[in-house]
Amino acid sequence: MKKNIAEFMGTFWLVLGGCGTAVLAGSHVGLTGISLAFGLTVLTAAFGIGHISGAHLNPAVTLGLWAGGRTKGRDIIPYIISQILGGIAAATVLYFIVTGSGKEIGGFAANGYDALSPDGYGITSAIITEFVMTFIFLIVIMGATDERAPKGFAGVAIGLALTLIHLISIPVTNTSVNPARSISQAIYVGGDALCQLPVFIIVPILGAMAAGTVYKAVFK
Repeated sequence: MKKNIAEFMGTFWLVLGGCGTAVLAGSHVGLTGISLAFGLTVLTAAFGIGHISGAHLNPAVTLGLWAGGRTKGRDIIPYIISQILGGIAAATVLYFIVTGSGKEIGGFAANGYDALSPDGYGITSAIITEFVMTFIFLIVIMGATDERAPKGFAGVAIGLALTLIHLISIPVTNTSVNPARSISQAIYVGGDALCQLPVFIIVPILGAMAAGTVYKAVFK
């Protein structure tokens, strides 16, 4: 239960910190600031709860680590449920903050392609981007947490990797690489965001599991 609570709280922080920056302060900090916000949530969560649950904060990461032999099968469902609920809780808080000022939620930092892509990229670009970015993210995670890696720096490497991923892919899809983050925003936006949601659930999971399998086979 401690692990599940930690995953709930960590994912809550990721969505509130990352999506909250995009929704509330995006016009002030820009793409770089939003990217840094997502990276900082993961970095701080890694040091805050990493020793409790591993700070996955992401269903794709949990499944990728399972594919790589780093996570036990019995933890998968409880972790994923906790992550999704944590993301939804954060989106709910953010929703009340935004609407409390009388504003519309707008895009609400939801992920998307075509008309929902910040720069109008189509579904092919979205699939390639989300698969590759999540694949690399998992390679970094597995490498940084490998017992052969330098100790104490995993959170820094993972946080910086997520920052770089957002710098690359925000213009394409608003950057998912995390089904829990995508679900939490799409349920409030509705419409096309919900219709496009399967891409941002399935593709990051496939990318993460591919990376876990490759790391286990090649680098273990």
